[in-house]
Amino acid sequence: MDLPDLTARAHRLARTGGRRVLGIAGPPGAGKSTLAGRIAEALGPLAALVPMDGFHLAQAELERLGRADRKGAPDTFDAAGYAALLRRLRAPEPGTVVYAPAFDRSLEEPVAGAIPVPPEVPLVITEGNYLLYGDGPWAPVRGLLDETWYLDPDDAVRVPRLVARHVRYGKARADAERWVARSDEANARLVAAGRDRADLVVR
Repeated sequence: MDLPDLTARAHRLARTGGRRVLGIAGPPGAGKSTLAGRIAEALGPLAALVPMDGFHLAQAELERLGRADRKGAPDTFDAAGYAALLRRLRAPEPGTVVYAPAFDRSLEEPVAGAIPVPPEVPLVITEGNYLLYGDGPWAPVRGLLDETWYLDPDDAVRVPRLVARHVRYGKARADAERWVARSDEANARLVAAGRDRADLVVR
């Protein structure tokens, strides 16, 4: 399916009545943020974009826990907090704006209260690695999504794109390549295990 097809599918979901939540999952570098952003932009006031990455633990907390060297692994996020936000988003209250966190890649830190979601918006689009991951505190997430897509690009495209992203945000190329090989690709294997739980696989 191409972008117009996917946008039309999201539009139909937005028009089903009430609040719906669309999840876009996939391994690091799959293009989740780009696709979600383009669909949200195309739908305008019908959609709000709430990335999972806003639930990264702060760098200071990762260092305290001894997890900073594998930032991006499942236990480096507040998964229970993300699930709690999804529950709030599924049941909007009249007159109440829900504020979601964002993730600032230039700072490599989450930013609280950065994304307003008004109650009248019919579709929330959320994207991230672990929407289909079934272990521990991530297990409830799939059941809180009305529809989930899994992006499955060719690794020959995805991996160089991921390295380039790390370089763009400040890593030396050699360091970026080592990080992708050691950390991101380990996470990609975990993410791929949930592929069959998606409603749609996008190649």
